[in-house]
Amino acid sequence: MAVDEALMESSVHHGESPTLRLYAWSPPCLSMGYAQNFQEADETELNKRGWYFVRRPTGGRAILHTDEITYSVTGPLDYPLFKGSILESYRRISVALMSSLKNLGVSADMNETPRSRDTRGAHEVVCFEVASNYEITFDGKKLIGSAQARRSGGFLQHGSLPLTGRLERITEVIKYPTLQDRDWANVRLLNHAMTLEQTDGHTRSWEQAKNEFIGGFRETLKINFIPSEINPRELERVTQLVAEKYGNDNWNKRI
Repeated sequence: MAVDEALMESSVHHGESPTLRLYAWSPPCLSMGYAQNFQEADETELNKRGWYFVRRPTGGRAILHTDEITYSVTGPLDYPLFKGSILESYRRISVALMSSLKNLGVSADMNETPRSRDTRGAHEVVCFEVASNYEITFDGKKLIGSAQARRSGGFLQHGSLPLTGRLERITEVIKYPTLQDRDWANVRLLNHAMTLEQTDGHTRSWEQAKNEFIGGFRETLKINFIPSEINPRELERVTQLVAEKYGNDNWNKRI
């Protein structure tokens, strides 16, 4: 999370190019949205499994990051891809995500249900329980969950595509009023979300997904990518952000 924010700031304050970043998580990590209550997470169960916890700089609900590919897009707000309303930029990136999935052999849909991104039903703690505007679905089930933030002239959108595994693992580290509520959360999740593997029974590697994401963004948005590493100035900022926010209980455990 610190790297995503540092890249956004670097594009605004130091003129660095917009960035598509693709990454994975180890060990698994539960992330919660910017405004979510930490008390919804079951810290005891997280510790028991050796899983991490972090609060994202973007909104939305809880995600268990494991067996997935995560993308982030960062840059200055005046870059053409990011101009206009949140939904306009969200839609442009969603088209690129759909192209990436097509390269992976999956013909997905773009959810255009006009549901507010800030509303949820009772006990809807998990991101993949519901698809919001312009998120990616397959056979009516959510496939890619994304969230966006804009601040200080910068743009950040990141999201995740579960490649394989049991999606319902996340409910094991979320607090529910009763066991029945947890069971119902499992049912809702499996009825409304799926992994890439579940679309056709084929397993794709992270490396394969990475290559097709790059291709999908390149083809759809007409972007020429320049492979690069985080620079020393950005790395220094990452260290600062970890100390101040993403590795700090005052940020992560807000209620």
